[in-house]
Amino acid sequence: MSIDLHTHTTASDGTLSPRELVKLAKESGLSAIAITDHDTLQGIPEALEAGEEYGVEVIPGAELSLESPEGAGWLHVVALWVPPNPVELQTAFDWIIEGRAIRNHEIVAKLRSLGITITYEDVAARARGTVGRPHFAQELIRLGVVSSMNEAFKVWLGDAGRAFVPKRNFTSEQAFSILNTLGVTSILAHPFALGLNLQETEALTADLMQLGLDGIEVYYSEHSDAETKAYEEMADRLGLLASGGSDFHGSVKPSIRLGKGKGGLHVPAELLLKMKEARKANGLPI
Repeated sequence: MSIDLHTHTTASDGTLSPRELVKLAKESGLSAIAITDHDTLQGIPEALEAGEEYGVEVIPGAELSLESPEGAGWLHVVALWVPPNPVELQTAFDWIIEGRAIRNHEIVAKLRSLGITITYEDVAARARGTVGRPHFAQELIRLGVVSSMNEAFKVWLGDAGRAFVPKRNFTSEQAFSILNTLGVTSILAHPFALGLNLQETEALTADLMQLGLDGIEVYYSEHSDAETKAYEEMADRLGLLASGGSDFHGSVKPSIRLGKGKGGLHVPAELLLKMKEARKANGLPI
């Protein structure tokens, strides 16, 4: 059996509703998925209800963006088994979302200053949840500015894009202070995206373990076979849980399939069992 512990819905920047995503998981033969939307928990109730209906185990989660060390790329943490109504985390997400709204208007202003007739209202109309850069990319395609999502990010919206605006992030200390209190299982997401060599990645991961990190995403859509093996060995050396997921977003990332990534991804269900065993050993609910 396969699982997928890194997915996104319309609650953030995915294109399937939580119910549609769980239904797709059933149709794809997955036994369990985690809902890990960016900076929001809004999709979890609907996903849990759909999980009961379709017979798919749903792990309530979220994905947090953390401030990256100098010279590193994206530092994201997936939190699994987020409890209901986590007030402190929701307050933190509200702060992030406020910053995201400011950022979105700044992106509009930059694009307009570069001669692109785009409005925030048109971008926001594309979102059913949090407005993010994929919605800007979709609008740029509609306007004929670019022909693909990849081009939109490469030329305009990505870190090196002409209209890039940095987002508001948590520090590692802020994030883990909250996550540890909630008793979540915290996973370093897509370590390849840090843009560090293996030695540097392992050193950073060890530092995060001191703050409370529980695991690392060994299996991921963008990981090569060599990277998967290297991260698996790293998890063994450090005593970390291994996790995995596709980072499925739907049609905004058409090359990424739920549970399959780019075609060769397989996240063994045994990983979920090991996580549950670790949680039980620490007196945490599952």
